[in-house]
Amino acid sequence: MPLALLALTISAFAIGTTEFVIVGLVPTIAEQLGVSLPSAGLLVSLYALGVAVGAPVLTALTGNVPRKQLLVGLMALFTAGNLLAWLSPGYETLVVARVMTGLAHGVFFSIGSTIATSLVPKEKAASAIAVMFGGLTVALVTGVPLGTFIGQHFGWRETFLAVSALGVIALISSLILVPNDIPGRAVAGLKAQLKVLTHPRLLMIYAITALGYGGVFTAFTFLAPMMQDLAGFSPAAVSWILLGYGVAVAIGNIWGGKLADRHGAVPALKFIFAALAALLLIFQFTASLHYAALVTVLVMGIFAFGNVPGLQVYVVQKAEQYAPDAVDVASGLNIAAFNVGIALGSITGGQTVAHIGLAQTPWIGAVIVAVALGLVMLSGRLDSKLRAALS
Repeated sequence: MPLALLALTISAFAIGTTEFVIVGLVPTIAEQLGVSLPSAGLLVSLYALGVAVGAPVLTALTGNVPRKQLLVGLMALFTAGNLLAWLSPGYETLVVARVMTGLAHGVFFSIGSTIATSLVPKEKAASAIAVMFGGLTVALVTGVPLGTFIGQHFGWRETFLAVSALGVIALISSLILVPNDIPGRAVAGLKAQLKVLTHPRLLMIYAITALGYGGVFTAFTFLAPMMQDLAGFSPAAVSWILLGYGVAVAIGNIWGGKLADRHGAVPALKFIFAALAALLLIFQFTASLHYAALVTVLVMGIFAFGNVPGLQVYVVQKAEQYAPDAVDVASGLNIAAFNVGIALGSITGGQTVAHIGLAQTPWIGAVIVAVALGLVMLSGRLDSKLRAALS
């Protein structure tokens, strides 16, 4: 794997830290800024909105900017957004800062996927994406707990100052390690962009992404209270469980990339989604059984993000086939679909908890993931029919 991938991974680590660390800071921010918990929680949703808008729209608008120059510019925007959060005098300024960093996030992961695949031979494309997204999963393991610790002991503003320092490191890494001659893609015209938004095969992949992550986050959003209230673990133990879950996620991300390289995106996605649906169903019955719940959660972590490389490779492959002038835009829309899924999963989980109880979130998540699995199987059959027709 080329050193340029290290720069992408460092950037992904910084971005992943600022995305997820806010969850641990919500109570602190609400108290110090004098706003309600729902208002502080809105900072999570607004960030996701910035990602959802930034991924497709800004990716399309920056299509003719040299890739290295764009990467450096994105990390500069990311650093500026976190510095603004550090200096923010009140809630409104913090909202602006979160949207700014969300915009950088969306474009980075959409072009990062295509840059990563351009740096390696075609047969290592999924592994290259997995290495880049590994920065995101490592952020779950180390960056988020450390950022939360800083926020709780020194103030939430200092967390954003620390993340700004990560942004500077990522910017310098991109300047030094990323080559100047990364091949760009032709700028997508409006017609090509509309083709991405309207092509049924691409829309199917976006639905798979949104449903797959929606199902996982229906349960994952409420994992901490489930492990405390149902499985009987202490809050301190739950912190260690989440750390273990993050380690499992990091392992699963790399493994998922190798699986997609070895067997192809569709077979890998079938296996991972089937395993996720089964594990969520198992969790429905083990959630109140202390150590059985722990084992289920840790195994589930291996599969939870293992589908990321396969999904990104698959959308790039289909975009090259059906919308070759708008591959970056197609990749960006898949990043938006991830965030739409996370938002919808959290909302679905919240409604489930409110109306039928905390213990019912796993099986509902399993049903949603099963729908994603059905779409993967349908998409695979359509691919087979097309290959047969062309041969």
